Amino acid sequence: MSQKELKEAFVSNLNGTSLLEISAGLSLPPLCLLCRGLLLILHRLHRGKPVSSRKYSLLLDFVVLVSPLLFSCTVLSPILLFIPLLLAACCAGIFSRIYSRRKGEAGAPLGQVVEEFQEARLDPGCIPAITVFRVYVNVLTSISILAVDFPQYPRRYAKAETYGTGVMDLGVGAFVFGNALVCPEVRQQPHRTQARFSSLARQVFSVWPLISLGFGRLLSVKSIEYHEHTSEYGLHWNFFFTLALVRLAASLLLAVFPKHRAWLVAAALAVLYQLLLSTTSLKAFILHGSDGRDSRLGFLDANREGLLSLFGYLAIYLASVQVGLWLQQPRGSVRGWLGALRGLALALVALWVLLQLCQACTEPVSRRMANLPFCTWVLAQCLLLLGFFLLADLALVFTKLLVKGAGVPCCWELVQPLSSRKKHGVEAVQGRLSQPCLISAINKNQLLFFLLANVMTGAVNILVDTLHSKAAFTLCILHLYMFLNCLVVYGLHARNIVLKFW
Repeated sequence: MSQKELKEAFVSNLNGTSLLEISAGLSLPPLCLLCRGLLLILHRLHRGKPVSSRKYSLLLDFVVLVSPLLFSCTVLSPILLFIPLLLAACCAGIFSRIYSRRKGEAGAPLGQVVEEFQEARLDPGCIPAITVFRVYVNVLTSISILAVDFPQYPRRYAKAETYGTGVMDLGVGAFVFGNALVCPEVRQQPHRTQARFSSLARQVFSVWPLISLGFGRLLSVKSIEYHEHTSEYGLHWNFFFTLALVRLAASLLLAVFPKHRAWLVAAALAVLYQLLLSTTSLKAFILHGSDGRDSRLGFLDANREGLLSLFGYLAIYLASVQVGLWLQQPRGSVRGWLGALRGLALALVALWVLLQLCQACTEPVSRRMANLPFCTWVLAQCLLLLGFFLLADLALVFTKLLVKGAGVPCCWELVQPLSSRKKHGVEAVQGRLSQPCLISAINKNQLLFFLLANVMTGAVNILVDTLHSKAAFTLCILHLYMFLNCLVVYGLHARNIVLKFW
């Protein structure tokens, strides 16, 4: 077999992993975020000022936010279920150090702090968990698209061939979920019908970079005969095309139907699509088609997975719009967000029950078809990760109340009373401005970060024999690859450059 055929076989005919392992893995990013925040608060407590050096801030963010994920999906994957416990123990140890130091300084009683925490007012202008969710989906995807070509990346984490739940299967759904959370229909205030159709026109213009990237990827892959797994999307299709068409179709539907009923449209679409899969020959066509996948038999046959899975991804997108609208509801205090966490927990239970019923009555999860169980599974896992991030943010808010004046980038800011704001406002603003942040850097140039990851993945695969790499070499390559990606966007962020011209 040629090198191209070997690499294609290496990522083919896989069956995914267990729901428990994926759920355990989803707890790692929030724990990394919590650990990094606690370290910054502890530094503030000891030194009396935040970390202001950009060099040390980048190193800290990379080592705490990115490096543990690289290890957990490679050499530490056999003990993945124990890594969250280790990180949680680290967080508990740092918090204990903060609390003991603060107790020695005769701070307010803990009961008073808890009461103050529940009534604390949070900045209503942003929800950090949404930003962090989108950034981490991008980071995890960037790690996986290169790591999957190395033998140290477990085959069970790669995309399943037909049925199964792999980590990379979740990644494509989470990308759609994250995009929907910040779509124009969520961000804009409700207006009349004309405004909704003008939003559709803006979406048509805003997706042209995705379409351009889709054609760019298609041409580059075909021209250099780069290895590709055709059962993912087809001969000519790729995820850039999927994301662009899903956004356009969702904007059209939300211009017709009320956006606060997006979940009903999503449910109807997913159920109808599943009925077609179960009662017609559509499933057999997606899985087998002409078997030769000859583009001369038609564009639909050659790209059947990419084209027909659009219905499932569109359902995920519309349901995610509903989640975004719900998150944007005014909740000024911590008590309100604790109530939101309870609502998320109830939604999670309902989705997990629905997932079990769907798999029992229809078929297992299939990313290849984007069937109803896949849609339900993606929504459940994304809500779980989002809930973890909200919980980590609230834990950092509580810790910041223990250490007055502490600041953590990409975490909720406390809205102080007017008198306190006059006294400490300048110091607080200076503290926030002097704290650079890798998460903010990636967030400002997310498309560039993802594009860089794709280009560098291709370069590494061309230059390196990934299939026969040793563990130490693999870790060096992956760390260098991710660090360079982070360094580019971090440098742009430090100069306040956003490469967005559409």
